[in-house]
Amino acid sequence: MSEKSTVCHLTSAHSDGDIRIFRKLAISSAEKYKTYCIVPNAKSRLEENVHVIGFRSTPRSRLMRMIRTVNIVLDEAIKVQADIYHLHDPELLRIVKKLKHQTGAKIIFDSHEDVPKQILDKYWIPKPFRKIISKIYAINERRSCKHVDGIVSVTPIICQRFSKYHENVEMIANFPSFANIEMDNVVRKTNHICYVGGLYQSRGIKEIVEAIDECDVVLHLAGSFDSKEFELNLKSLPAWNKVIFHGQVEQSKVRTILAECSIGIVTLHPTPSYLEAYPIKMFEYMNAGLAILSSDFPLYRELIGNISCCQFVDPLNPREIASVLNEMLKNPTHLTEMGKRAQNAAEKKFNWNSEKEKLHKFYHKLLNE
Repeated sequence: MSEKSTVCHLTSAHSDGDIRIFRKLAISSAEKYKTYCIVPNAKSRLEENVHVIGFRSTPRSRLMRMIRTVNIVLDEAIKVQADIYHLHDPELLRIVKKLKHQTGAKIIFDSHEDVPKQILDKYWIPKPFRKIISKIYAINERRSCKHVDGIVSVTPIICQRFSKYHENVEMIANFPSFANIEMDNVVRKTNHICYVGGLYQSRGIKEIVEAIDECDVVLHLAGSFDSKEFELNLKSLPAWNKVIFHGQVEQSKVRTILAECSIGIVTLHPTPSYLEAYPIKMFEYMNAGLAILSSDFPLYRELIGNISCCQFVDPLNPREIASVLNEMLKNPTHLTEMGKRAQNAAEKKFNWNSEKEKLHKFYHKLLNE
């Protein structure tokens, strides 16, 4: 196939400008293919050689989104008549057969997470129903994926699961793109640490705030709380006066926060999905030259345990977190060396450039089958 082949990325649940979908995959595919990105509530435009097709969608519930928004995505996708459709949401699996019938295109399902395990952590699903919903989804996912031409996912463990019933699986990890997190000339402060991302209880935020009560540190938090109750609970803790809460911020502000801090926090709880997921923020911290304080998970030790850029802790134990933090902070020179080793590893291994080449090869393979 020629370089004029068309790739169309579809999402019904992600926002305009999503880092993986738009900033990494769509922009990268536009380097070799005519590329479209269909996304709800986006402004239709041409950006970075990607033709963004936006449409209005304000469903009153998740169920309505899965029905009405997905139907609109299908209608818009058929109009494009692409050679490859790259699907980014599990709810889009139900349109695979119709999309193939109407266009004759190759279909890729991109599983950003291990969804059956992720369902077990969903706070909005009543706990007694999570296991059965997880099993039902897994069965439906397996049936639906028989009709796709390729599957993409983000970790070896998830890819191994798909490989049991599909022959065409590729891992394209969510490693950082250096263009997105170039560092500004800001003075790094030894006793400033940070967490950037969703502020959920399962991300270990409460334990970190409890731990810094015993440390001479300033904790930068950037992100949105998943509930008002958790936000109020956190702000009532004695050590909240050591926290600088930035809220949801633009990437330029994230760069400034990372440049000012010396340690990046990745103390996620040992939930089924986190135990097997690549923590993207870990690689972003590393790329920014931060030392890492991480949950002591086997996968994390396998990833960076031999780089000497990280200290591992029990994420549920604030006293242990405090002790390790104090140990890291008492030697600024060693902390700087940890950050340099982290950045060097990010540049050599944990970066988007290698993943982009895998994406191009995967598309080329599908188009020539």
